[in-house]
Amino acid sequence: MAQTTRDALSQPESDASDPLHALLREGARELIAKAVEAELAEFLAGYEDVVLPDGRQAVVRNGHLPARTVQTGIGDVEVAVPRIRDRTGSGIRFHSNLLPPYLKRARSVEELLPWLYLRGVSTGDFSEALQALLGADAPGLSASTISRLKQQWSEEHRAWSRRDLSGERYVYWWADGIYSNVRMDERLCLLVIIGVTEQGHKEVVAVEDGERESEASWIEVLEGLKARGLTTPPKLAVADGALGFWKALAKAFPSTRGQRCWVHKSANVLNKLPKAVQPKVKAALREIWQAPTRADAERAFDEAVARFAAKYPKAIECLTKDREALLTFYDFPAEHWTHLRTTNPIESTFATVRLRTAKTRNCGSRETTLAMAYQLLRSAQRNWRRLMGFKLLELVVNNVEFKDGEQLSEASARGAA
Repeated sequence: MAQTTRDALSQPESDASDPLHALLREGARELIAKAVEAELAEFLAGYEDVVLPDGRQAVVRNGHLPARTVQTGIGDVEVAVPRIRDRTGSGIRFHSNLLPPYLKRARSVEELLPWLYLRGVSTGDFSEALQALLGADAPGLSASTISRLKQQWSEEHRAWSRRDLSGERYVYWWADGIYSNVRMDERLCLLVIIGVTEQGHKEVVAVEDGERESEASWIEVLEGLKARGLTTPPKLAVADGALGFWKALAKAFPSTRGQRCWVHKSANVLNKLPKAVQPKVKAALREIWQAPTRADAERAFDEAVARFAAKYPKAIECLTKDREALLTFYDFPAEHWTHLRTTNPIESTFATVRLRTAKTRNCGSRETTLAMAYQLLRSAQRNWRRLMGFKLLELVVNNVEFKDGEQLSEASARGAA
């Protein structure tokens, strides 16, 4: 009896027993049909003036292509794409942008797959998981299909890693090295760069693998970007204190300024302190990076050093060695400070990668880990918010000077110089 109950609970309800689900699917089918009909009407309107010698329309509709199903978040939805007839014989065809010829599943389902994998669902369990999520059988998502998709994602990443970058320009970079376990207890370091364009959009710039966050590994990534056309250096790069990235950046893009990540720095300082003292030091660090001006930050910095250096020299030494690089953000627009003080765009996205490592003991092969990380980032990129105060990026690009987050007038800039 208990086994029967569990089996019943694990199976999704059919449309017959779930009228709401059936209504949603029927509504989706009708909505898709109307949208495709609107596409067709616009397409035919473009050939309205094309007529045959006898006056008949040269391009007319001609029924529908065979019906097919598309996997969506509410199960399989049957769709039918209209067909047209070209009486001129010149090969005119109608292609729906909403329902391309080879579309088998909605983008939301495609994006779900790497998330499921990174959440710890094994390849063999995908069909069962998707049955519960989609409310219908998932015959096209067997273990072998998932394996083929992972191979496809690897090929997509390789092609993306060779793309032409000659037309790209990034104002800011966030860089980090994310460690994951792979098979045979091998450590893989994912070297990730996210950039912000002059229009304020955040984009994935690089996702590569390395043995560790070494200078040689980062040089390979940065020189690879330059070789593909990315020759304009970013104005500022944000990263943790890993020396490999900063040494490589100084060689590849020497004019780019550096900002140390306050989240990483705070964690490194607190790790060198007794737990009882950590709340006080954490509050002192917050006083520094939340100060409204560089002068206030310098003053809070001096107070923290004077207060804790005698008793906790290692922690304070960890803080003071990057003093200048921790305060670089004061020379950029205040509207951008919240983005420039940390590598959060990378850290928050890769929390899922670390979760899978903990759940499954490893992430599979190096190639699979890299492909999954790439898919995760590209999926997350669609929902990244535009940089606050993005209109000020034009001023940053044009080397307009800022002090304490505010734009300097020409006279003030000359006086400061």
